[in-house]
Amino acid sequence: MTTVLTVNAGSSSLRLDLVDGLVDGGTLIDSAHAERAVDPRAARDELSAFLGRHHDRDIEAVAHRLVHGGEAVRVPAIADDETVAAVRAFSGLAPLHLPPALALVDAARELLPALPHVLCPDTAFHADLPGEAATYALPSDWRERHGLRRYGFHGLSYGWAADRVAELTGRPVEELDLVLTHLGGGSSVCAVSGGRSLDTSMGFTPLDGVPMSRRSGGVDPGMLLWLLSEGGLTLDELSEGLWRRSGLTGLSGGRSGDTRELVAAQRDGDQEAALAMAVFCHRVSREIAAAATSLGRIDALVFTGEIGWDQPEVRHDVCRRLRVLGVEPPAVAGRDDDGLISARDAAVPVFLVEPREALQLARECLKALA
Repeated sequence: MTTVLTVNAGSSSLRLDLVDGLVDGGTLIDSAHAERAVDPRAARDELSAFLGRHHDRDIEAVAHRLVHGGEAVRVPAIADDETVAAVRAFSGLAPLHLPPALALVDAARELLPALPHVLCPDTAFHADLPGEAATYALPSDWRERHGLRRYGFHGLSYGWAADRVAELTGRPVEELDLVLTHLGGGSSVCAVSGGRSLDTSMGFTPLDGVPMSRRSGGVDPGMLLWLLSEGGLTLDELSEGLWRRSGLTGLSGGRSGDTRELVAAQRDGDQEAALAMAVFCHRVSREIAAAATSLGRIDALVFTGEIGWDQPEVRHDVCRRLRVLGVEPPAVAGRDDDGLISARDAAVPVFLVEPREALQLARECLKALA
């Protein structure tokens, strides 16, 4: 058996997992999960407390989810001093994710200095995006000087979900054309053909694409220029607003960025909550339709991520907007395991896949070490 510690710092969550035995995709031994942002100053204590529960277990490697490695880490890589320093230089590209993630890397390397630590970037899944999907229509000297391109994110989640749908359908992933959507505190959509990402809604940073819990998603860049030049906002105010006060939080008047709370408030007649959910579902369905243009067909539409997995109201509202693509609202509200939620004879099958980034992290880690 091979035991891997996986460390996953999200924009609004922290997850630590021990994964043992990867013969059948891996088994979770123990997990610690907090729905809150990581305090970088407390990262060492958080990790130390979890490890204290497993002082008698031989851990052989540590896998760190890295949302954005910039140009420094495009594929899973060993976390040595030089590589970690190079990633730190890209912290501004994912300010909600990279500082806490790197704090945990530092803490883990200090607590477990004899083990290999592997940085597993979410961007790796999209590293070979076709040129037409990866390239921004910006001056070439800007693109070359600053490495401006669409990186894409949620790659660990998409890699796991694509493989699971292949298992569920009994078809090789190389034969499948899929539209996958990861909906959670951060959300995105991806077109996958033959296991390869062909397009995705997030871009140079995890701020682009659909509205998220606190992030704006894509907005008119001309509006941002106007807010800086004519609207009286400072650069810091603009950054704070886009990263932390927008998305579902901003749409609901600051009420919540949690779809569970917003769905309940919508039922009670809250109009701002209703608008927030309508905008979110509209934008997700719009991105799904856009992603479909990169595929020859749609073998399945796949929902994953925390919201995708456990929010049937969102899945229903997104699917009902996609009838033009042959998608119908799910036949069942949800299920306890991965599988089909559309009718068996649906023109476009709709699958539900539980997010299992810890298992994919362990896979990527061991592959890199091999």
